[in-house]
Amino acid sequence: MSNPKIIDIDPLNQIDDNQRRNFFEPLSTRGIPRWLVLVLGLLGLVYVLNPTLGLIEFLPDNLPIIGNLDEGAAYLMLMYGIIELLHGKKGS
Repeated sequence: MSNPKIIDIDPLNQIDDNQRRNFFEPLSTRGIPRWLVLVLGLLGLVYVLNPTLGLIEFLPDNLPIIGNLDEGAAYLMLMYGIIELLHGKKGS
C-alpha cells in the first residue's frame, strides 16, 4: 500500500479457502438431520414464492431495513435445502 490514507478492506482475503468451503457444505455433515434441512428448504421455497399474498408474512415489508430480513432468511433456508439435496448424500 503506497498511500497511508487508503485503507485496504477486503474481507475475502481474511477468510481462508477451507472456511469458504465449509459455508457451502451440507448441514447434515454438521449433525443436523437431513430431513430437517430439506423441510426447512421447502418452507423457504414456499415463503419465497408467496411473499405478497400475506399468508406467511412474518415481518411486513414496509418496515425500514428489517422488513426484508425474513425474505433473506427464507433464501438462506432455500439455499441450504438445495445444497443438501444436491450434495447431502455425498457428504454422509
